[in-house]
Amino acid sequence: MKRALVFLISVLIIGIPTATVYGDIVSSLFHKPAWYHYLTGSEDQKDELKQLFTALEDEESPENRFILIQEIVKVMNSTPHRELLNLFLTTYVEKHPKDPFNAYYLLIVAQQYKQNGATPFAAHYYERILRNYSDLLVRGKSVHYLCLTNLIETGGSADAMVSYYKELLSRFEKEIDKGPIYYYLAKAYEELGEWDLSMQAYRQFLQYPESQVPGVPNAIAKVRPIVEFYEYKNKDWTAETLDDLVEKVTYAIRVRNPRLLAKYRAKVDFFAVSWEQEKVPADTEFLAGLGGFMTQRIHYETKLDADSNSQEAYLWTSGWSYRIRTWYLYFRKIHFPADPEIHGRWEWAGIYFGDKPFTGSAVRNDDGTG
Repeated sequence: MKRALVFLISVLIIGIPTATVYGDIVSSLFHKPAWYHYLTGSEDQKDELKQLFTALEDEESPENRFILIQEIVKVMNSTPHRELLNLFLTTYVEKHPKDPFNAYYLLIVAQQYKQNGATPFAAHYYERILRNYSDLLVRGKSVHYLCLTNLIETGGSADAMVSYYKELLSRFEKEIDKGPIYYYLAKAYEELGEWDLSMQAYRQFLQYPESQVPGVPNAIAKVRPIVEFYEYKNKDWTAETLDDLVEKVTYAIRVRNPRLLAKYRAKVDFFAVSWEQEKVPADTEFLAGLGGFMTQRIHYETKLDADSNSQEAYLWTSGWSYRIRTWYLYFRKIHFPADPEIHGRWEWAGIYFGDKPFTGSAVRNDDGTG
C-alpha cells in the first residue's frame, strides 16, 4: 500500500495529464464490489458467497437470479450476521424494481423481522407487498396469502383487520375455512360500531355450522341468539329497570295468569335448566305448557337472592306443579350496543330448577320458610 501511495503522489507531482490513468489507479486501490459488504461467516461461507454474488452480478435472467438469490439467502441465514440479509434483499429490490420475484424477496425480509420480534417492521413489509407488488406462487404458495395470514396473526386496527378478512374471503376462499373468518370479520365490525355489517357477517358464519373458532367453544350457539335478538322487531318483554320487571313477573305469578307471564319471558334464548346444566334454549313444549305448572299457589321471595348484582339477578320461587317445585327465576341486564334503545334494559332470561348448589344458597320449604 505504501508503494502504491508513493506512486500516486509521484503521478500527481509529475503531472501526468491522463485522468483515465488516475481513475484506474484509484479504482484498483480503493474500489470494492457492492456485495463485498455482505460477505460474512466463515472463510468457506465467504468464498461461497463471493462466487454467488459474482455470478449474480453477471446474470440477466430473473429466473436464474432467483435461483442464485435463494442460495445466497440459505448461506447468509446460516451465519451469525443474518441482519445483513435484509440489507442485501431490500437493496436488490431497490436496484431491480422490475424483477418479477421482488414480492418474494420482500416476504423474506418481513419474515426475518417477524422472527426477530420486530413486528411493526414485519407488518410494514407485508402491507408493502400487498399494495405494491403482484402476487406470485413460490413452491405452490401465494405470497399475498402468506402476507394476509401473517398480518392477521400480527393484529392491527379494526379497519385494517376488516380489510384483511375481506381480502382473504374474496381472493382465497378455497384456501381457508370461511366460518371462522366470517366470525372474526363480524367482531371487527363490532369494534367499529358497524352493527348491520357485523350481523351480516354473523349470518354468513352461521352458514358453516361445522366450523370451529379457536378459543371460542360453541361459537355457533353463542352467535345464533345474537342474530335472532337483533332481528326480533318488538322486544316488548324488556323493562327499563330490574325492579319494574320483577314486579311485572311476580304479579303474573300471583294472579296465576300464564298469558301475562309469557309476555314478560324473553323471546330469544330463554333457558330452563338445572344448575349443573349448560344454558341451552328451553324446550318449546315446556314453554307452551308453562301455565299448566301454575295450578296452585306459588310462593316467591320479596327480595332478590343475595348473589344478585348489577348485571344479573335471581328470584327464589316455589310451589310449581312440576317434578322440581323450586325454581329460581333468572334476570339479566341486556348488553346489546347494536340497539341503543334496548342496551341496558332488563329481561327475564331463564329458569334454574332446584335449590342453588353453591355457597350462599339456603334450602327453603315450599312456603318460603327456611
